[in-house]
Order: sequence, then structure tokens, then C-alpha cells
Amino acid sequence: MKYVATFLVLFASYLALAGFELQELLLGAVISVALTFILAKHVNFTLDYRFPVRLLVFVFAYVPLFVFQLILSNIDVAFRVLSPKIPLNPGFVKISTDLKGDFAKLTLANSITLTPGTLSVDIDGSDIYIHTVDVKGKTPEENREIISSKFEKVLGVVFKWWI
Repeated sequence: MKYVATFLVLFASYLALAGFELQELLLGAVISVALTFILAKHVNFTLDYRFPVRLLVFVFAYVPLFVFQLILSNIDVAFRVLSPKIPLNPGFVKISTDLKGDFAKLTLANSITLTPGTLSVDIDGSDIYIHTVDVKGKTPEENREIISSKFEKVLGVVFKWWI
């Protein structure tokens, strides 16, 4: 099942980037089969009957949330850059996450990094170390609430069964 799931993910990714002409479909299938045999021993996921539900939650709940947070972060950073006195309080913070599984933590860390003003530096167990241009919280719990809690709530639903 791992090989089938890996092939489907690779082939779907290829189709999303390429067209639907016969030659491209054949090339995508050949490349996906070759990569499946190379990568399948390194991946740790399967597709099951809950996958469509998780995919819908990701597309219709997480992506809009991420885009909204991205816009807010861009406005915040633009305000800081255009301000006569640049209001910065840079520093590193440690965020503890309840997410299980490496892929869930990676998705959270990448979401944090892609929003301007924050950069995920390291993941150590359930802790993510983040550099931010404005440390607002006084405690790790406050920093978690400010930086990652919105993402974690939806990602918890998406990756709840995917451990």
C-alpha cells in the first residue's frame, strides 16, 4: 500500500504541474514509478478512507487560514519597515507543539517560516525554535498562542489520525 500511496502522491503532484496531454501523462507515470521505487522506503504515510476528509479540511480550512495569516504578517512587516522608528524586539522563542509525527511538525514549522517576520530554526522533539522580529509574549505559552496556536488547531484535525 505504501508504494501505491507514494505513486499516487507523486503522479498527482506531476499532473498538478504539467498538462493532460498523452505524452505528458505517460512521462509523468514513468517518472512517478521510478521515483516511487527510490522514495517509498523513505516515506512513512499511507492513504486510507479518512484521507479525503483530511484533504478537505486542509484545503478549505487550513489554506484560507494560512493565506489570511500571511496577509496579516505582510501588513505587520510592511508597517514596521515603513515606520520612521522601526519597532523591533527580535529574539528566539521556543514553542511546544502537541502535533505528533514529523510531517505534521514540518508543516507547522514551514507555515511559521512562510509568514513574514518569523523563521523556524530547529525542531527538537515537540519543541520548535523560532526567530521572530517581535517577541510579544512573556512566557512560552503566550508565544505559542501568538505564533502557532491558530495553525495548530487546524493541523491537529488534519493530522489527528495521521501518525
